Amino acid sequence: MEKEFFEELLKSHEEASKCPPPEMVIQFFDELLGVLFPEFASERFSDTESIEHRMEELRAKLRQIFDHNKDCVKSGIKGLENEFFDTLPEIRSKLMLDIDAIYMGDPAAQTRGEVIRTYPGFYAIAAHRIAHQLLKLGVNLIPRIISEHAHRQAGIDIHPGAEIGDYFCIDHGTGIVIGETTVIGSKVKIYQGVTLGGLSVKKEDARKKRHPTIEDNVVIYAGATILGGDTVIGKNSIIGGNVWLTKSVPSNSKIYYQAKMTNAEGETDTITFK
Repeated sequence: MEKEFFEELLKSHEEASKCPPPEMVIQFFDELLGVLFPEFASERFSDTESIEHRMEELRAKLRQIFDHNKDCVKSGIKGLENEFFDTLPEIRSKLMLDIDAIYMGDPAAQTRGEVIRTYPGFYAIAAHRIAHQLLKLGVNLIPRIISEHAHRQAGIDIHPGAEIGDYFCIDHGTGIVIGETTVIGSKVKIYQGVTLGGLSVKKEDARKKRHPTIEDNVVIYAGATILGGDTVIGKNSIIGGNVWLTKSVPSNSKIYYQAKMTNAEGETDTITFK
């Protein structure tokens, strides 16, 4: 190979972001999840002192990630790991509500422990709650590493910027996409293949709200696509499978495709408001 090629590679290494390799962040995330939920842990704790000691180890590990990778933090990094760890009780409380939502929302779930251990929806939500909090604290790239790890593991793509309320249920989950500026209320249930996306892919719109708002108590069935930053799905609405929406619907709506025979040659699909 030509020397110029090696010089090109060297330059790319020198110019690359100082943020950590993904495996460092993923290891931290997996270990933290194992402390918050023993179903993910390789070892069980027998006393509170052991838990506290493990938390301090993880706090130091996050501190090390920040110290070595200052490019990942928008503002000053002093004490940032403490701010994050102070939010863990709230994060776990929210995740306990999500577990209840999935358990109560799926008749196939036998126990809450089964939800934690086996449901990809819960894994993706747990990753999102942690990644979202890091993003709120001004951390760059690391939240995306966590969310994309969950994406690979669960087949569920939730941007860490999305705002998601309490008691969130993802059932099955494969193929779900939730965009960066999506806002989801409380007690929302989403099935597999749902896309909450943007109408525009222009780079200049990056700072605009590009993704929909889903209000409280909405159910969105498999394969539905809802697009646009101005699109609002009103509370208590039901969006049927395979519906395509680019405009808002009022509260208490039921929207679904209804096949109608229009002629002897085939059917025409229409959206019905009810």
